Amino acid sequence: MTAEQIVLVGGLWLDASAWDGVVSELEGAAPVSLPVQPGATLDDQVNAVLAVVDAASGKSVVVGHSAACSLAWIVADRRPDRVAKVVLIGGFPNADGEAYAAFFPIVDGVMAFPGWAPFEGADSADLDDAARRAFEAAAVPVPAGVAQGVVRLTDERRYDVPVTLICPEFTPAQAREWIAAGDLPELARAKHLELVDIDSGHWPMLTRPAELAALL
Repeated sequence: MTAEQIVLVGGLWLDASAWDGVVSELEGAAPVSLPVQPGATLDDQVNAVLAVVDAASGKSVVVGHSAACSLAWIVADRRPDRVAKVVLIGGFPNADGEAYAAFFPIVDGVMAFPGWAPFEGADSADLDDAARRAFEAAAVPVPAGVAQGVVRLTDERRYDVPVTLICPEFTPAQAREWIAAGDLPELARAKHLELVDIDSGHWPMLTRPAELAALL
């Protein structure tokens, strides 16, 4: 382990292999395999990331993608003294009491990948047909206990943890507008917030891995 390891946490439907292109460019990166078995809960996934953070010899940079931005933020809340920085890619942390990721219908206990219609436009413009087919083939259904889990935040020291927001399908200017409008209360209270642009769709670890690794 490096003194400051980089912990990579994928968003919905992704497994740890989604970070392969980033890991090949980034020494000291630790992609987390999140529990996705039937009956897995949000707490199970939080504990999986905490285990990696707790096992490090030093502090960790915790990177969350999309919905997992909330997961990374929960980890900072649980371990503010062990997290050197939180990096958020293409998403924002939910506030205490909000549902984690109840975006699509739950069928047979899971939230399956809903297809590309909800992501047409800037989200998926840089994914060609082959990349889309590969994504669909690898997509892991999200257990209901994860998607419908409730975010719990209790330690205000999380606001002292530096935050970098990487903006793929939206711009830093748009993010600043959302923060100013009160739409992102957790980020509005972060004491050290940096906004960084990346020219990609919603999944830069798949389409711009080297560039993303350089930002991390």
